[in-house]
Amino acid sequence: MNVLWGKGSGTVQQVLDSIAEKPVLAYNSVLTTIRILERKGYLKHLKDGRAHVFSPLVGRQEATRSEVRRLAGRFFKNSQEQLVLNLLEDQGIDSEELARLREMLNQKDTVQKSTAHEDTMQRRTMRKGAK
Repeated sequence: MNVLWGKGSGTVQQVLDSIAEKPVLAYNSVLTTIRILERKGYLKHLKDGRAHVFSPLVGRQEATRSEVRRLAGRFFKNSQEQLVLNLLEDQGIDSEELARLREMLNQKDTVQKSTAHEDTMQRRTMRKGAK
């Protein structure tokens, strides 16, 4: 997916040629992975002569969120909290990363409180108009 997000589109061979990992992957391994991604709805292909040219249907952020939800559902009974706790316990997050996480959580909390307040005010306004 990273190769196709970067290039925009490509054949299996072009994807294989762009992968810098060692050991070099087999053509059939890349093809199998691409077919699975296509079946999941992440890629589509167009026929160009005998070749299939694959391109992403979803962006990186959407795909990441989808896979995180799938992971949470599969291993943590849909509990994102349990997923995050597992990561925190296992990874040995340094203090800088922890500070960034705290800041993100504080921002998220502020946004949620603001949204809840706006919803409450909107409901009150609607009730007054209905009377």
